[in-house]
Amino acid sequence: MGAKLKKSPARSVASDAGTKRPIGWTPPDLRGRVAVVAGASRGAGRGIALALGECGATVYVTGRTVRGGPLPPDGVSGTIDETAEEVTLRGGRGIPVAVDFTREADVAALFERVERESGRMDILANSVFGWSAESFEAFLHPERKRKMFWEQSSTSWKESVEGGPYAHLLGALHCARLMAKRGGGLIVSITEPIIGFGPKTLDWALIELGHRGINEMASAMKSDLAKIGVTIVALAPGFMRTERVLMHMSGTSEKHKKESGFHLSETPEYTGRAIAMMNADKKVSRYSGKLVYVGDFAKTYKFKDADGKFVANFYRKMRGI
Repeated sequence: MGAKLKKSPARSVASDAGTKRPIGWTPPDLRGRVAVVAGASRGAGRGIALALGECGATVYVTGRTVRGGPLPPDGVSGTIDETAEEVTLRGGRGIPVAVDFTREADVAALFERVERESGRMDILANSVFGWSAESFEAFLHPERKRKMFWEQSSTSWKESVEGGPYAHLLGALHCARLMAKRGGGLIVSITEPIIGFGPKTLDWALIELGHRGINEMASAMKSDLAKIGVTIVALAPGFMRTERVLMHMSGTSEKHKKESGFHLSETPEYTGRAIAMMNADKKVSRYSGKLVYVGDFAKTYKFKDADGKFVANFYRKMRGI
């Protein structure tokens, strides 16, 4: 992925107040690198954008939630504007762009803008994925009576299939066209392994279908992308303490927290650090087409979470993969 990278002087807000040095890792120097992060209003996308900013990268922070605009139905916090500002505070350059990754015209316009303004494309991190509100509630509160699929307000198709593999496909397609002009780059699709631990319900089947599509596409795109020097991976974080999870978990029983593995959870920045270290790895192509895990990369690349803790592969700890 290029010449040997230097240590970045970027400042982290998640650091010791006296030294201002980042906790848990030494950020690789990604100054001059250009990244697009999809779904960066909150969650994994926000964590990825912040970690790349900490490395000095230029980050196009994309998503649908903008300052002054409508919030998601559950009122969860986070906008692309806030994330972009934090990226800049951490030493990078954050550029907010409102994009719906299920709309091809939006995606095409985004990468045309990146080419026009930056002239290069190094990293695409796509964390777009959707659950219907009822599916998410059922997951976090299994003790509550769930609605039958015909009683629910959404089929989950739009959220988990259009908002999952289709959105990842559009991002990879338009990103690859730009990366092909220079030769090289890294595409990361945030996903989950399909190991059959969810309930046998229609909405969960569509969630699994969405992740399976993302994982299979990464494998299928590998050979074509290798011809232009681009690596693609499907990257699985563990149980992340996202804004939405924390908001909804506040009303969840301690029993469910323990059963779901909340005690083994990680911050979204853990995923961002994995992507930054992958981009700095000259041999990252050995992972191309594979489903890989943030916890495993933390061990391989020797970094810790933003709170200074090492968090092992969640799925291995909880599900024995």
